[in-house]
Amino acid sequence: MSGYDYDLFVIGGGSGGVRAARLSGARGLRVALAEEYRLGGTCVIRGCVPKKLFTYAASYAQDFVDAKAFGWRSRDVKFDWPTLLAAKNKEITRLEELYRHNVEASGVKIFHEKAQLLDRHTVQMAGGKVLRARLILIAAGAKPFVPDFPGADLCLTSNDIFNLEVLPQSVLIAGGGYIAVEFASILHDLGVEVTLVYRGGQILRGFDGDLRHLLEEEIQARGIKIIHQAVITHVKPAGGKGEGFVAELSDGSLYQAGQILLALGRLPNTAGLRLEKAGIQPAANGAVPVNRFMQTQIDNIYAVGDVTGGVELTPVAIHEAMCFVKTAFEGEPSAPDYHFIPTAVFADPEIGTVGLTEEEAAQQLPFVKVYRTRFRPLRNSVSGAPGKIFMKLLVDGESGIVVGAHILGGEAGETVQLLAIAVKGRVTKNIFDATMALHPSAAEELVTMYQPSYCYRHGRKQV
Repeated sequence: MSGYDYDLFVIGGGSGGVRAARLSGARGLRVALAEEYRLGGTCVIRGCVPKKLFTYAASYAQDFVDAKAFGWRSRDVKFDWPTLLAAKNKEITRLEELYRHNVEASGVKIFHEKAQLLDRHTVQMAGGKVLRARLILIAAGAKPFVPDFPGADLCLTSNDIFNLEVLPQSVLIAGGGYIAVEFASILHDLGVEVTLVYRGGQILRGFDGDLRHLLEEEIQARGIKIIHQAVITHVKPAGGKGEGFVAELSDGSLYQAGQILLALGRLPNTAGLRLEKAGIQPAANGAVPVNRFMQTQIDNIYAVGDVTGGVELTPVAIHEAMCFVKTAFEGEPSAPDYHFIPTAVFADPEIGTVGLTEEEAAQQLPFVKVYRTRFRPLRNSVSGAPGKIFMKLLVDGESGIVVGAHILGGEAGETVQLLAIAVKGRVTKNIFDATMALHPSAAEELVTMYQPSYCYRHGRKQV
């Protein structure tokens, strides 16, 4: 590789970048990785991992209430925010060190500074060092979208919420996607008064209609207030010190809260990369355009993960990285398969979903059978908790193949991960019907829904 310092230079140390660098380095290639912050990216440092830890913490609130019905007696239980932060920081540090060890053990050189492109083969580090590589992989991730309104700089984003020194008494959350809904549930269960303000008519756009309706119904019943058809237009500090902030909404109403959190989606993190220097023309939102093999219009430059503006999920970035390695270094052109990606929303109650929504199935298939059930789980029957579990299977009426599975309730994500195997494998409904139920369990309902609740023929619902 005369004239090149490295066979591969990776920009970004998140899930996709780390996986690509580690696999490539393990092949004996000369690989370097530049990360200006901490290894692990959004998922490990300020996303999936700390969010799940906070979700665990929040779940104990209901556990302590339910325990009394099962004979447990204890003194008053109090939540301590600093203890949770310390535990979260300890775990993230452990994971970051593990990431670093695995990358370095693969022979990868790590640069802890920002890198930008000078041309299709050349990168310049923030400290001035210039390096050349045969291939370049852009895996710079994404950043929270912050709209342009007066006082936006006073608001928190999902990057900030994990490091608040003091848990506010109240919070106003802008957004209706999974990030907004998850933080609403977490903060509410930790004792914070929560209000969601969302521009649409129903939260979780793009999810199955039943899941959207039932989750919104459940979280409102638990005490989370939702304001529809409105956005924040102005934020200013409240009157006295420590009184928080006042947000003005597009409908003219005013809301005061201890903190205001913007959870309005994310944008590809390409600012400062100087893509144009390498001949790459980014999309309007800053995304790096790629073909199905994760290759940009410059044939030696690839991109994976959120920076491409595709499906913003950690497993997707990792899968894309593995496909990149096969394509670039193993002579096996590999395109990621985005069909039937399981997804969870770690709200309270939790959502797990895979495959087509009911709305999509009705539009795409000539004949659809819908199997659905909603019931109170045994635990709630004893504890008196009001929550119910909802399950739905969508079946292609002509082939019998299960094309969608949706669950609302405890451990929905864990259950749907296993259901995703069946959906991905094109298992038919008669296999579900022939499977013995595991009793007593909530999941047994998935194999005992023998008759459809209703059907669709050419998009028309038939009861």
